Amino acid sequence: MPRGPKGVTINDVAARAGVSLSTVSRALNGNPTVDPALVARVQQAAAELEYTASPVARSLVLGRTQTVAVVVPDLGNPTFQAILRGLSRAAAADDYHVLVADSAESVDEERALAATTRRRTDGVILCAPRMPQAELDRLVGGLRPVVLVNRSSDDVPAVRADYRSALTDELDLLYALGHRSMVFLSGVARSVANTSRLEAIAAFAASHPDVAIEELPCGVDFDAGAASADAVISSGATAALAFNDLVAMGLLSAVQAAGCRVPDDLSVVGFDDIPFARYTSPPLTTATVPAAQLGAQAWARMRGLLEGEAPRDPLWLRPELVARGTTGPRGPAAGGVAADSGDAETNEFD
Repeated sequence: MPRGPKGVTINDVAARAGVSLSTVSRALNGNPTVDPALVARVQQAAAELEYTASPVARSLVLGRTQTVAVVVPDLGNPTFQAILRGLSRAAAADDYHVLVADSAESVDEERALAATTRRRTDGVILCAPRMPQAELDRLVGGLRPVVLVNRSSDDVPAVRADYRSALTDELDLLYALGHRSMVFLSGVARSVANTSRLEAIAAFAASHPDVAIEELPCGVDFDAGAASADAVISSGATAALAFNDLVAMGLLSAVQAAGCRVPDDLSVVGFDDIPFARYTSPPLTTATVPAAQLGAQAWARMRGLLEGEAPRDPLWLRPELVARGTTGPRGPAAGGVAADSGDAETNEFD
């Protein structure tokens, strides 16, 4: 039987309030069927006795674990860390805990972790960027209540970042700066986020016939970006769009080590605006994904499901373009050789 800090039990609260044990349980757990006057009486009695029900007892009364699971593909990625931060803080405010599972970029692990964690929690918030749509549609049926992050499925609440519009904003910026030859360092081929970016590029190229945008298969981390430096320089492009900030940072480091000046020879654009993006040299131009807000909104939709509400319509949040020092007017191609300052001074006196 749950006891307060002085050995006070629920029986003591019921006796002080003059109500039954079930009424105390329902009143303290927010059951809307309890008369407000009784709720006030029970709460006053509990306060006077300094009684607090144990989390285990509360879970037994509610028939819930007071925990939700969150499945993410990569806990090392700062964007997923920000989503989790926003989600866990919002859930904690409602006295819920968050169980986090990392699928390590594996679709098989996503599927297995979602099913396993659902059996131990009250619901699942699923980030499954690489799972085929047909498989996702089958999976969510056995997970309800479930909320999706950056994916969608019929009748399932979802919160998403509008990657396509944000990448179009980046392309518009580069075009306005005079860039007509660009490369895109793509992420994982089957990723929904990568597909959205490619759709934006295809639409932009179709409406701007004077622009050439080459896709270079890359990856999603710093090492992948650094490894692509030679291909970017060899392409002759004057601007590079990276799948995310980690890729952009790897590229930025490697091309500068090779003597390529950013942004004079090559403009570099990232995506996500992770905390380190503004501290690169030069600071990285990118699109700010409202990751913490995505997490908080995912929890709001899960809370609604747990409270018996009808599923909400999908929510789209648009990342905001942030122009910093890695983008500038079109210069010579990245592989071009610029005259150094000494040559310029000599020519001036010839």
